[in-house]
Amino acid sequence: MYTVVGAVKSRAFRVMWMLEELGEAYEVNPAAPRSDEALKHNPSGKIPALLDGDHVLTDSVAIMTYLGDKHGGLTAPAGTPERAAQDAKTLWLIDEFDAILWAAAKHSFVLPEDLRVPAIKDSLKAEFLRSSATLSEQLEGPFLCGDQMTHADILAVHCINWSVGAGFPKVDKKLWDWASGLRNRPAFKAAQARG
Repeated sequence: MYTVVGAVKSRAFRVMWMLEELGEAYEVNPAAPRSDEALKHNPSGKIPALLDGDHVLTDSVAIMTYLGDKHGGLTAPAGTPERAAQDAKTLWLIDEFDAILWAAAKHSFVLPEDLRVPAIKDSLKAEFLRSSATLSEQLEGPFLCGDQMTHADILAVHCINWSVGAGFPKVDKKLWDWASGLRNRPAFKAAQARG
């Protein structure tokens, strides 16, 4: 059985949702960032970490990639053009969604107060809206990478949810409705119930 280190209201949710989609058993250690428990598994104190036997894996996207490859689900096979397209979408989401939200969080509560630049958040919100419009334009099917759900969908929906909690402007209706459909999946609700 896996152990997910990190609370539901963090990037650990991505890993929990993926495990639910894959039907894999796991327990949750709701450690906070930079807590002693988080530092025990990741020298940076960041969450999540995934404990798989004697192995400790870090970074939510790296963990999702590992789980997809290990269990043969929510990912295109390695070495295929479909995997390259999925990886491109995932890396774009990290740059254009996740990094923007993380920068806003750093300037809201993560950095020491004397290093925060609250004014930067307005430009980050504008950049996120531009990126969300780009994603909406590219959305053609039920999932970001075609007819099959991948961890890129989990990453995108989690970031859209995060943007709401961070007080960012709402994404357009097409993207919002798409994300709402994925939030209705039983696996999403099961992971959410872990909180």
